[in-house]
Amino acid sequence: MDDPNADVNPLEQALHAARALVLADLAAGDVARAEVVSLVEESVSHRRWWVEQWPQGAAYVAGLVAQDVQDALLERYGRWPLCPVCAEGGPDEPGGPHALEVEPELGPDPHWVCGKAGVVVAAVGSLGSGGAGTTP
Repeated sequence: MDDPNADVNPLEQALHAARALVLADLAAGDVARAEVVSLVEESVSHRRWWVEQWPQGAAYVAGLVAQDVQDALLERYGRWPLCPVCAEGGPDEPGGPHALEVEPELGPDPHWVCGKAGVVVAAVGSLGSGGAGTTP
């Protein structure tokens, strides 16, 4: 039997995978509302041009889309995803709640990391419902 995905462009596969990973993280934090999903679509559209210009960067698209959505959410709603590691410290935590960071900034296999504690929390697309994603 023929593979139905055999004719799918690898760049489109990378974009679809990035979309799915970021949507999974948004859903885990219960923030995958229509206006937020639109931010994902905007990022994927923008990154489509980027990856067409640099096909070798396809492995980096998931991290870039995650960062794009994180930046767009910060501008419109607030920090996302909030760090579950430091959130356990309570509201008296110096500096207040902070967002996780995507590492590497430009590389394959992106992860959500607490920059303060230096802890890897989850791979992009694998945030659990343990409080990391809070409603912006």
